[in-house]
Amino acid sequence: MIKGKNFKDTAAQFHTSSNTAMRRFDNVSAGKLREVKALPRVIAIDEYKGDTNKGKYQTIIGNGETGEPLDILPDRSVKTVKKYLQEKGEKVEIVIMDMSHSFKSAVQQALGNPIIIADRFHFCRYIYWALERVRRRVQKEFHPYDRKKCKRMKHVFYKHYEALSAKQHWYLERYLGLSEDLRTAYGLKESYRTWFEEAKKIGKDNMKEVKEGLYQFYTQVKDAGLEEFEKAIQTLQNWQPEILNSFAFGYSNGFIEGLNNQTKVIKRNAFGFKRYDRLRLRVLLHHQFKSVANSIG
Repeated sequence: MIKGKNFKDTAAQFHTSSNTAMRRFDNVSAGKLREVKALPRVIAIDEYKGDTNKGKYQTIIGNGETGEPLDILPDRSVKTVKKYLQEKGEKVEIVIMDMSHSFKSAVQQALGNPIIIADRFHFCRYIYWALERVRRRVQKEFHPYDRKKCKRMKHVFYKHYEALSAKQHWYLERYLGLSEDLRTAYGLKESYRTWFEEAKKIGKDNMKEVKEGLYQFYTQVKDAGLEEFEKAIQTLQNWQPEILNSFAFGYSNGFIEGLNNQTKVIKRNAFGFKRYDRLRLRVLLHHQFKSVANSIG
């Protein structure tokens, strides 16, 4: 049943009912799972939409060095995460997370003063969101044809400049030429990207230069006077130590996003799980036994 597509299909392979298959899974599976007794030195925390009887969202904890899923918690509340980390997090020194204040609060309350690393995807998107808000604001003043075409071609603003085709360059220059604010916003995005790419290269060896580059970007934003970007850098400033840690230590939450995608596939194939405990076992056992070659369903 771990290897099968869902309980119903697996039950059909053995000429029994799906209810029998689920009861059998419940009776056998708990004894097969390798439960975590102590968390490793580096962990990653993220949430995903589970829609079980325990709540709309669950929390997944993974090994930040090996990419292995360790456990799934019934919800994402500060109380639940804090209690779990207090029980099993004695060895934890580094925690990778998205920019969730509830996760940050739970980690600090449970573990004291660990190194917290903000996931790069989550802090970069604030800059791209700012650019998107500028685009939406200024295109309202465009001719109806240009407004619709600009919306359809919005991807040209987010791709790397050097990765654009000749046609995409033409559209980019056309719409940047229609709005000074949009041109300024695009320039800020490219400045941020230049800093980000350089920070990834030198972060572990030269954090002073990374920090100075970030301050220069803050100054550029303030000089530009775009409200959308000023709000974005307020968030970056609030999470600055955690953002800089991502370059100093080189960890990210990318692998756990991959685990979440696999969980979504398992959920979708099963048309959802009502019970949290059954979803937890199904997901964790899938990763524990995925190297086994047998496949059913």
